[in-house]
Amino acid sequence: MKLELISFKLCPFAQRAVILLNEQGIDFELTYINPMDPPDWFKAISPTGQVPLLKANDQIIFESSVITEFINDISTTDIHPKDVIQKANNRSWIAFSGDMLGDMFGIVTGDEEKFNTAKKALFGKLAKIESVKDSKTFFNGDEFNMIDAAFAPIFMRLSWINEFTDNTLSLAEFKNLNTWSNAILALEVVKNSVVDGLEDVYYSNIEGREGHLSTLLVEEDY
Repeated sequence: MKLELISFKLCPFAQRAVILLNEQGIDFELTYINPMDPPDWFKAISPTGQVPLLKANDQIIFESSVITEFINDISTTDIHPKDVIQKANNRSWIAFSGDMLGDMFGIVTGDEEKFNTAKKALFGKLAKIESVKDSKTFFNGDEFNMIDAAFAPIFMRLSWINEFTDNTLSLAEFKNLNTWSNAILALEVVKNSVVDGLEDVYYSNIEGREGHLSTLLVEEDY
């Protein structure tokens, strides 16, 4: 099966798919487009006009959650926990994490009032996850599952923002989440899920948005 993942470099939802494809050793091509000026060929094949998009042979698969489940379906091993209740619980928290990425967008783009509102919303969600997360390495224990891949882009962006600022979004108050984040970000499959220099691109994106977060950036070379 020929797979082509279409997205843009900063897309956290596409990053989830990249992590899973690499974790499962599935060959694929990665094509980047400019989401602000998508090419006509992309408009012609995307029902929603959004990324990521996965071409499986000549068939189009869209919606990021469907793409990641499809990757699981074609994998030789299941990347969900085996217990059906635990699997459903994981899927619930994966869906929950989508709103966290929305909060992070508000943190990056908003003025001071919107920044504070988005930060409060994000930290409220982090507290809810902390209340159900134990001290084990990954969400379900020692085994890396789809839920860990789903949270990797969130933790990566949080770590970048904390690096760029004076720990504006520090996870220090969330002991188990902090441990989980460190474990995920240490994995090669996560480190290699983004292009070289994306950290610099993210920094420039914060600057370019000219939101409140840009005023908190530490003057360093990234």
